[in-house]
Amino acid sequence: MAVIVEGGTDERSDGDLILWILVWSELIAFGMLLGAFLVMSFVHPESYSAAKLHLNGRLAGFNTLVLLGSGWLAAEADRAASVRTRRMALIGAACLGFAFAAIKFVEYAGELRFAGDATFNSFFELYFIITGFHLAHVVFLGLVMLVVARRAERSNVTLVATLWHVIDIVWLTIFPVMYLG
Repeated sequence: MAVIVEGGTDERSDGDLILWILVWSELIAFGMLLGAFLVMSFVHPESYSAAKLHLNGRLAGFNTLVLLGSGWLAAEADRAASVRTRRMALIGAACLGFAFAAIKFVEYAGELRFAGDATFNSFFELYFIITGFHLAHVVFLGLVMLVVARRAERSNVTLVATLWHVIDIVWLTIFPVMYLG
């Protein structure tokens, strides 16, 4: 957030710089992983196409809607004027994030049996690394949202909501690359 000081200059609060460094580092990390996935899918197009047939696209599509609902609640928490509304929206966003995780584990249960199949080259290794890394972020940020909900100060809500949206954006990139491409 910008703060105007006496001299009329625009200064950033200390937390903003750290937040944006974190946001960009997350985007770069996921970008590199997805880049590796795309390169390997060009190197092994037949095995990657065959492996994608074993993914549950419908479940992943439903999970996308769950995560988008969670993102909407995080945005509502950031916009809310009252602390109570911020709390309830953060708790709701976290619960939908945990629902995303539960659905992802159901999806993983159906996909694990293909993970060791040499026919699919590195597809499932990269798939589980990328989606597992994303899943870890969802669970961790869900827990952070619950902590922030206890003392839902505007700056903390903005920070956690921003990070949540970054993870939403990452999923909105993962989904078409891995499931639809």
